[in-house]
Amino acid sequence: MKSKTAKADVKERDHEAIEPKHTHFASAPSRGEIRKRACELHLERGCVHGLDQDDWLQAERELMDKYQAR
Repeated sequence: MKSKTAKADVKERDHEAIEPKHTHFASAPSRGEIRKRACELHLERGCVHGLDQDDWLQAERELMDKYQAR
């Protein structure tokens, strides 16, 4: 039986395989970029729980605006 860490490593590698590391030519943010910004918003908000969907949607809006400005 694999440990939880090994399963997490496999999941992360699988995730990396479908998300491009370089998004220079992408027309929309990757899920990883949105996730990172949502985490930043969560921290900026003082780690208030229960607002994860709001953080995600705000991150998505911010990044979409950024990509459209390119």
